Amino acid sequence: MDSIGSAGLRQGEEALSYPEEGLPGPSDSSELVQECLQQFKVTGAQLQQIQASLLGSMEQALRGQASPAPAVRMLPTYVGSTPHGTEQGDFVVLELGATGASLRVLWVTLTGTEGHRVEPRSQEFVIPQEVMLGAGQQLFDFAAHCLSEFLDVQPVSKQGLQLGFSFSFPCHQTGLDRSTLISWTKGFRCSGVEGQDVVQLLRDAIQRHGAYNIDVVAVVNDTVGTMMGCELGARPCEVGLVVDTGTNACYMEEARHVAVLDEDRGRVCVSVEWGSFSDVGALGPVLTTFDHTLDHESLNPGAQRFEKMIGGLYLGELVRLVLAHLARRGVLFGGGTSPALLSRGSILLEHVAEMEDPSAGAARVHAILQDLGLSPGASDVELVQHVCAAVCTRAAQLCAAALAAVLSRLQHGREQQTLQVAVATGGRVCERHPRFCSILQGTVMLLAPECDVSFIPSADGGGRGVAMVTAVAARLAAHRRLLEETLAPFRLNHDQLAAVQAQMRKAMVKGLRGEASSLRMLPTFVRATPDGSERGDFLALDLGGTNFRVLLVRVTTGVQITSQIYSIPESVAQGSGQQLFDHIVDCIVDFQQKQGLSGQSLPLGFTFSFPCRQLGLDQGILLNWTKGFNASDCEGQDVVNLLREAITRRQAVELNVVAIVNDTVGTMMSCGYEDPRCEIGLIVGTGTNACYMEELRNVAGVPGDSGRMCINMEWGAFGDDGSLAMLSTCFDASVDQASINPGKQRFEKMISGMYLGEIVRHILLHLTSLGVLFRGQQTQCLQTRDIFKTKFLSEIESDSLALRQVRAILEDLGLPLTSDDALMVLEVCQAVSQRAAQLCGAGVAAVVEKIRENRGLEELAVSVGVDGTLYKLHPHFSSLVAATVRELAPRCVVTFLQSEDGSGKGAALVTAVACRLAQLTRV
Repeated sequence: MDSIGSAGLRQGEEALSYPEEGLPGPSDSSELVQECLQQFKVTGAQLQQIQASLLGSMEQALRGQASPAPAVRMLPTYVGSTPHGTEQGDFVVLELGATGASLRVLWVTLTGTEGHRVEPRSQEFVIPQEVMLGAGQQLFDFAAHCLSEFLDVQPVSKQGLQLGFSFSFPCHQTGLDRSTLISWTKGFRCSGVEGQDVVQLLRDAIQRHGAYNIDVVAVVNDTVGTMMGCELGARPCEVGLVVDTGTNACYMEEARHVAVLDEDRGRVCVSVEWGSFSDVGALGPVLTTFDHTLDHESLNPGAQRFEKMIGGLYLGELVRLVLAHLARRGVLFGGGTSPALLSRGSILLEHVAEMEDPSAGAARVHAILQDLGLSPGASDVELVQHVCAAVCTRAAQLCAAALAAVLSRLQHGREQQTLQVAVATGGRVCERHPRFCSILQGTVMLLAPECDVSFIPSADGGGRGVAMVTAVAARLAAHRRLLEETLAPFRLNHDQLAAVQAQMRKAMVKGLRGEASSLRMLPTFVRATPDGSERGDFLALDLGGTNFRVLLVRVTTGVQITSQIYSIPESVAQGSGQQLFDHIVDCIVDFQQKQGLSGQSLPLGFTFSFPCRQLGLDQGILLNWTKGFNASDCEGQDVVNLLREAITRRQAVELNVVAIVNDTVGTMMSCGYEDPRCEIGLIVGTGTNACYMEELRNVAGVPGDSGRMCINMEWGAFGDDGSLAMLSTCFDASVDQASINPGKQRFEKMISGMYLGEIVRHILLHLTSLGVLFRGQQTQCLQTRDIFKTKFLSEIESDSLALRQVRAILEDLGLPLTSDDALMVLEVCQAVSQRAAQLCGAGVAAVVEKIRENRGLEELAVSVGVDGTLYKLHPHFSSLVAATVRELAPRCVVTFLQSEDGSGKGAALVTAVACRLAQLTRV
């Protein structure tokens, strides 16, 4: 077998040279010693095979693949968050199984980021052998007794103590405080515990004892405690490694990769029960005759094979077996043995550590061997040191291969080219064997070169970490309550939505009658939707935001569109009306020249997406500017007339303005060309609005009783009379007060894209002030108005985004956040956008029910033409709107059609329908 660092490397191993810390070879005079120690040599290829095999088994177990059975168990611990430094309070910790045959109780005080660190108080209790091998109830009663004995001398209340339970055995966890023992290890064999919830057994024992009121908040293994107790540093500590009596690791996995959880967001700490790793193909070549003997004589033959090559419970026994073998062969101690040398468990981890330590000197090795009843010579001492070093070197290298597999998994899960991470190390092997740690770290660097790893020793054997898990659980529970309280007003129930629907119905009727109402219900003088016979060339103008479009629309058997976008500078949008309309005419002239239309007088439709009172198809009085426009001398004026005056000022251009069209009407007409059942238009973009075909007899302001007319609802202003006050939150009030039109467009400010990002920003500010987000640290970024664009809501809520991408979006805004923060920001976005979609759906439900009742139908089948970036780009908005309409208007079958260019194509179609109707009238 090729040894690590030897000249005869196998093919493909040239680049690997694994550290042995300058371990000298055994004496040349002894072929037996060489042959014996050679068994403990591990090649680079073998380590890589173990790494690859373990990684494959980990990924198989994460997927929940049961056949063939994975060679390692991957157990979710339900620890979903690492500390962020603000944790405070007093906690009790009970450690069982972390240090073999003893139990430890700790009192841990956490002081947050600012406080002076308080050293934990602790007491260790030796567990009698008869308890370790007796009935389970006896073990847990012993634990409850030790707890009481410890707490009796602490200056503490007997009420409301929070306890973290460190239980370092393979368990199947189903919650943070629910954990079923799979199998005993480390010399424990208590009856009646395997298959039981150990937290419940501890609670029952505490209750039987009755001295203290203790709440067992979390059950944690020592590895998770080690990771959680890691001091906060420059890089996140997301891996825990313990090499003590046994060995184990844990790390923070993306929850979406853990099949058993069925979660798609966040992270969860997974315990890698690698002590039971049992791939014969990978481990077989590195198992020695001594490993087989040790396994055969153990309490659990055939189990925990990997742990038996690494764990501190077994290293001394491996050394003893090798020394006994060499003594019997006459190589050591002059061929003599002793009863102690031939007795299981006589050489402990502490003995191996001391004998291997070069600074201990030959005298200390000599003394340990004499205590075993042996008479060592000078050469014996040196050979014993070689044996200890060989056993421990192999253990460190195997441990490194397993850790490299975990780091590779972490890197793959995060989809990062290079991984920067801290590994918290704990356990007596790590703590007392500097050489073990040095070989471990060097081998990890060689096996996982793409990972930049720093190793941080655990401060107190994981006890602080268990307290930290308990504290983090308490913090998360408190933060969860505050988050739920904050978002509760955004979670609307059926009754609230039905009330909005009913209020909108009332406001619609009042507005149609010309009575005081927050819905203006403006006649558009559009009397029909397209029937497919429209033909001709038409110009369309589209003004409704920071960009302005001019279009040439050719209507034949289909619709062909040529268009150009022109920007409207803020100085023009907020300057004089004459300046604004002159700029519009300049753009039209430029477009006509580019399209070779100069001198032609084509019918023109003007999409003007601001509240207007129409007096005719080509007459529209601007009621008030919205969307950031504020041009002077326009409100109260006929905008078609303002456009015609600008045309006259330009002189060289002739335009036939046939119709002024609201973008919502254009959307309805555009979809109506494809689907004759489309009688409703809906916009949910920067702003929001709706229109629909109303019976002319119900429209008080327009003469005539037969036929229909499209009504522009201007529903953005719904609730401006206070009727939505019961749904308005303090965050809505803040956004409204900071807007350019306080008290107006209240419905729009709860729904449309211009405001949702601002609502989210105000909620995030509030949660930060409560300490729920960003560790309570206010950032300049969040103080900045409109920093949180509504498009971020669409991106953040996308199902295809992993949490790390959500974090990246927020980090680009300058928000320093954890995965917990990212999850909470996601929840805030979901609550705000869900309320917006539900309110929008309640509005649509009011409209379709009005149409159904107008026509005296039991059931109505109708289509809604929809436009707007929020509706189109948000991953869930459209489905939430549709679901709300189904819930509130069950007798209406409503189809939603996404409009293609409603404001441009729609304006041309309004003009085309008007020309068709005029032609019919002339005929």
